[in-house]
Amino acid sequence: MPLIVLALLWELPVIRPFSMKKSCVSCHPYEVDRVRSDEWYELLQTFEDASIYQTWSYGKVRWGERRLSHIVCKQDGEIVGIAQVAVVKPPVFNIGIAYAPWGPLWKRKEASNRIERFQHVIACMKQEYAVRRGLLLRIAPNHFEPEEGPAISVLREAGFERKAVPYRTLRLDLGCSLEDLRKKLDQKWRNQLNRAEKNDLRLVEGTDPELYKKFLFIYHQMMERKKFETGVDVSEFQKIQEDLPDRMKMKIIVCEVDGEPVSALIGSIIGNSGIYLLGATSDEGMKTKGSYLQQWRMIQHLKSAGSTYYDLGGIDPENNPGVFHFKAGLSGKEVSHIGLFEACDNRVSSRAVRVAEKVKSLQKELAKSLSQNDERRYAK
Repeated sequence: MPLIVLALLWELPVIRPFSMKKSCVSCHPYEVDRVRSDEWYELLQTFEDASIYQTWSYGKVRWGERRLSHIVCKQDGEIVGIAQVAVVKPPVFNIGIAYAPWGPLWKRKEASNRIERFQHVIACMKQEYAVRRGLLLRIAPNHFEPEEGPAISVLREAGFERKAVPYRTLRLDLGCSLEDLRKKLDQKWRNQLNRAEKNDLRLVEGTDPELYKKFLFIYHQMMERKKFETGVDVSEFQKIQEDLPDRMKMKIIVCEVDGEPVSALIGSIIGNSGIYLLGATSDEGMKTKGSYLQQWRMIQHLKSAGSTYYDLGGIDPENNPGVFHFKAGLSGKEVSHIGLFEACDNRVSSRAVRVAEKVKSLQKELAKSLSQNDERRYAK
């Protein structure tokens, strides 16, 4: 069948038989698709590098529950790593892609976390998804290290290639006291925080769906004002929030003035780090400096939760200097994510994925072009 036809079939759901599978790599077993969602959440809580992107709810909303695969890797009877993988393929052919965003997880709490553990987990995943299933395997571990560090060396030795520019972010070390963290703030940032604390602002916090609706109200105002494109689907995160178990729901902080929401922040606290996911500020919120007060409140939450780091959610100094300077004021350290890596033993599978992605990219470009033409036509 021509590859273009396979590409058109790409979005059909994957039908996986309800079976229990078990394989072996170098005499160390791994188990696939043998955990329930509640068991998966229990496992997540045992890993420092767990994040919202490896939650069952994220995968269920983002790709559909029937496309999810879960692998549990063991060594000497001990669980050393896990990964939630999205499997996207045509329903009949043994080609397609297996993708683990911010996975696999291999840093167990209160464990030595030797690099050999990571090496073992990578070998298990490659055996199951690239070799046994014949898929193109993509992984993006929740790991930060300098170029050509030990984890990158492990991936290259296992036959993985880096396929995307590493994600850059500012990461705030939460190891010191709140008092010291405040002292380390950039002077201008601290001045703005002081101003916000003197304004008549009220913070409303929690995980309630009504708070998310308040965030959406401010977010749409902001998008209308700024008129820029974003790859973030805020309605998707709303569904994820509704599906997450209470202990892993995103933290929502809304700033109000005279009962009206003017700014909002949404963050996730899973594993040993917090992540700044979404933010929105209205014109009034910019005047009252509510975003400074919200970020400081989030840091307080992270400290009380025992978090080690606060990932400020990515930076782009060249194309988005305003947001970069705001985040830089928290005095976090700029770090680079390990990057997106892929491996594939099936040349047909690899080519089919490339074609499917090209078709999808062309569809997006066409839709954007038609939308711009409509805007110009109605503007006349």
